Amino acid sequence: MPILEHPAYPPATLLCLESLVPCRESQVSMLLSIFGERQQLSFPSVFIYGHTSSGKTYVMKTLLNTLQLPHVFVNCVECFTSRLLLEEILIQLQNGSSETKRASPVPCDTFNDFVRLFKQALVSQNLQDQTVYVVLDRAEQLREMEANVLPAFLRLQELTDRNVTVILLSEIVWEMFRPNAGCFEPFILYFPDYSIGHLQKILSQNHPPEYSADFYSAYINILLGVFYMVCRDLKELQHLAALNFSKYCEPVVRKEAKERDTRKLWKNIEPHLKKAMQTVYLREVSSSQWERLQCEEEEPGQIKGLSAHTHVELPYYSKFLLIAAYLASYNPVRTDKRFFLKHHGKIKKTNFMKKHEKTSNHLLGPKPFPLDRLLAILYSIVDNRVAPTANIFSQVLAV
Repeated sequence: MPILEHPAYPPATLLCLESLVPCRESQVSMLLSIFGERQQLSFPSVFIYGHTSSGKTYVMKTLLNTLQLPHVFVNCVECFTSRLLLEEILIQLQNGSSETKRASPVPCDTFNDFVRLFKQALVSQNLQDQTVYVVLDRAEQLREMEANVLPAFLRLQELTDRNVTVILLSEIVWEMFRPNAGCFEPFILYFPDYSIGHLQKILSQNHPPEYSADFYSAYINILLGVFYMVCRDLKELQHLAALNFSKYCEPVVRKEAKERDTRKLWKNIEPHLKKAMQTVYLREVSSSQWERLQCEEEEPGQIKGLSAHTHVELPYYSKFLLIAAYLASYNPVRTDKRFFLKHHGKIKKTNFMKKHEKTSNHLLGPKPFPLDRLLAILYSIVDNRVAPTANIFSQVLAV
């Protein structure tokens, strides 16, 4: 029985949409209720939030494209200024789609110009009787723009006096968006993380045609058993599933095991999954290089071309800054001349030591030191001449 139902759309279209957005039926059903029919006045603004890879962008693109609703889809990271953002919306609106041939840029310096040009574009595209959806992905970037941009988008329907809905997609909650002066409150919709059952269902849909669905589902179950605790990113799990499936199939291809011999298949894939654990979220080698590395008979954990957790290479000056900070925090100021000057002259030897100086400095812990002393030690321990640039000071803050 179909889950998605709406009188404005054919059942076949909704059934196709339901198959394209597994495990997100409740969110899609809520969005359909908010959107209503094409000519109906929709909610002015919708705020959708959730963690990375929770399906926000994919669901919105699939929903709007499957139902063929007029929309504009803009990534706020790519359009990092208000002018680029407003012009991109107008260009896509004039083209009728974000995938058709792009029109020439429309100069738009202020939001007043944008409202005027937006109304003209709706008339030219014959969209004044339909709801137009403006989707802003990675909407948290709007907080870095002018103070009027976010409140204006939330009230775009009121400003243009047209049937337009602005949808904001973000990874942070609405409380971190709300301006201090207040603004129009959007309809808030949360996309929860995929559970292990959801991931199992979604990943199992991509099984190769030459293998049965049960065989691939058993492989996904093994993969999630290894990676679910450290990685719940759907895209990363899809990459790992595609990358390691050939190794899982090797015993079956060589006819050393059958598809139901889960124990033999697990023993064959286990060392390779352990290797892959070291490179989750990393792209230090390509997929083809990784497949060649898997063919080499090596000890698990010793992978050529891949850095282990214990071999992290810091920037050149950062290493020396750490050393200089260590020396400055554990050595008294009076020893700097003796340690870091080549021609420091004669030093009078004396056996007199204060009572607290008889204790090792390492037992007393690190001492605070001024920035000038840190830089002076850095200049003395680096072989070549170091210019006090912004790069050095930025690494001082990082250290």
